[in-house]
Amino acid sequence: QVQLVESGGGLVQPGGSLTLSCAASGFTFSAYGINWYRQAPGKQREYVASISSASITYYAPSMKGRSAISRDNTKNVVYLQMNALQPEDTAVYYCNAKISGRGDHWGQGTQVTVSS
Repeated sequence: QVQLVESGGGLVQPGGSLTLSCAASGFTFSAYGINWYRQAPGKQREYVASISSASITYYAPSMKGRSAISRDNTKNVVYLQMNALQPEDTAVYYCNAKISGRGDHWGQGTQVTVSS
C-alpha cells in the first residue's frame, strides 16, 4: 500500500533552518511528483512546494527563495530544506502524492515550530 512518512520537524529559532524528509513506499516513486503542504492551527492546509518526476521544482510564493525541494530516487525520499524560518512558518507539514488509479495519499505530518 502507498505510504508516505514525514520526519525532520522540530523546534527552531526564528531565522533558523530545517530539512524535512518524506519517505515513500508502495508505488513506483520515480514516476511520480511529490508535494508538500502545511497546516497551521486554525487555518486551512496550504501548498508549499512540489517536485515532479523529472525533478522540476515549484514553490509557493511564501517559500520561494528560502526553500529547496529535492528527491533521491535511490532512497525513495523527497527533502524540503527550509531556511530563514519565521514564526508564521509554524505548522504541521505534510507530504502528498497523487497516484494514478490509486488516489490521493498523505503522510501523517511532521510538526515545525518556529519560536524563540
